[in-house]
Amino acid sequence: MDTILIVDDNQAVCSALSLMLELNGFKTLTCFSPEEALSLVAEQEIALVIQDMNFTQDTTSGEEGKRLFYDIRASQPQLPIIILTAWTQLELAVELVKEGAADYMGKPWDDDKLLNSVNNLISLHALSRQNSQLARSEHQRMSAIKDADLCGIVFGSGAMQRCIDLALQIAKSDVSVLITGPNGAGKDKLADILHANSPLKHKPFIKVNIGALPMELLEAELFGAEAGAFTGANKARIGRFEAADGGTLFLDEIGNLPLSGQVKLLRVLQTGEFERLGSHQTRKVKVRVISATNADLAEDIASGRFREDLFYRLNVIELALPPLNQRQDDILPLVNHFIGQDFSLSKPTQEALVCYPWPGNVRELENACKRAVILAASPTLTMADFGLKPVSGLKPVSGVQPVSASNGSQQIQSDSQTEVRVAPEPDVDRETAVDTSSRGEPTGADIELALAEHNGVIARVAKSLGLSRQALYRRMEKFGIEK
Repeated sequence: MDTILIVDDNQAVCSALSLMLELNGFKTLTCFSPEEALSLVAEQEIALVIQDMNFTQDTTSGEEGKRLFYDIRASQPQLPIIILTAWTQLELAVELVKEGAADYMGKPWDDDKLLNSVNNLISLHALSRQNSQLARSEHQRMSAIKDADLCGIVFGSGAMQRCIDLALQIAKSDVSVLITGPNGAGKDKLADILHANSPLKHKPFIKVNIGALPMELLEAELFGAEAGAFTGANKARIGRFEAADGGTLFLDEIGNLPLSGQVKLLRVLQTGEFERLGSHQTRKVKVRVISATNADLAEDIASGRFREDLFYRLNVIELALPPLNQRQDDILPLVNHFIGQDFSLSKPTQEALVCYPWPGNVRELENACKRAVILAASPTLTMADFGLKPVSGLKPVSGVQPVSASNGSQQIQSDSQTEVRVAPEPDVDRETAVDTSSRGEPTGADIELALAEHNGVIARVAKSLGLSRQALYRRMEKFGIEK
């Protein structure tokens, strides 16, 4: 509830104003002198001041009210003030309005007019304070980013900005962080930022892709192994935890860690202790663990594939990285970064790149840019350079206008009844791509016949139907056809 301060030496005026304002949902404070008013403004959270111009009997100059106004302005420059004045002090009221008074009213006042002014001024004051707070927060954020090591990350979206802000905030601590998000979205970049801006930035930073390690060697890779611990182990070797001692260990694809490894990992996180494979000697390390996964660990916990206690050890703070199609403002900055200064994009190509959903995220986008640069016939890259082509019947990801091909040229299609969107055809060789503009959509029977003719070789079946392998797989799934 907003508090309004009423300053008037006439108690009847104070009572009348208080009653009117309280009936309309405001809290009021009243005082009868400038000294009391200044004290209340300094001590209380005041949303608005309604002040008289004279406080001493038989005084009509308005100088007391003028001094009070400037004193309040000096201590609270943004606080809205409504001047109550007699008609003989109209010129002085106008002067104070020019100096920043929010409004003035003559006595006797009109309740509706005064109430309307109060509501408007309080709303504007609240908005002004909010904008000031946002401006201060933005200034602090920009200062933090200016001094931070962003490890070359390129972004333009608010979603990515929030991720980076949070990463910089938690980088200074040594708590475990779990980075979640789809493959290729940039989880490793966030891990780089966490380490580069932490107190451990000059210490070891060891990265392990759990999904890339053979299961039978996983524990040896993480915790080390003694000579003879397994076939081929001719000498003792340290594990990644020992290598990262005093620094940071990044465990990518943590959802692929088998249960036996999860038990050992839990123990290291709890105590810092472990044994090398084939050894009974307990070793101790101090390591900050950052992990990442594209898996739904909550579902894995429910199915018994992942330990719940380990999840809570890893997930002290979670950084959730959205897919690229949910941060479309990142797409063009990333493309410009990947293609370099020697190439530019045509406008239809820009629209196509933003419209496409990028299921492979930043990794797919980077590969598409590399392909475009290699195959480009001119410095201005086109849709064909990126392997993009119009596909009818699909709506664009967001409000970006879809791309259509007409009369051999590329243009923006605005007819809502002919909405199309681009889709890449990275798996179709340019020499063998088939134009399907005159071919009908293959039926389930067509696909089954083609599979039989080509002995189930997907590449040949896709070529015969004029489809990419991905498009063929989608249609097989649609018709319930198994290879």
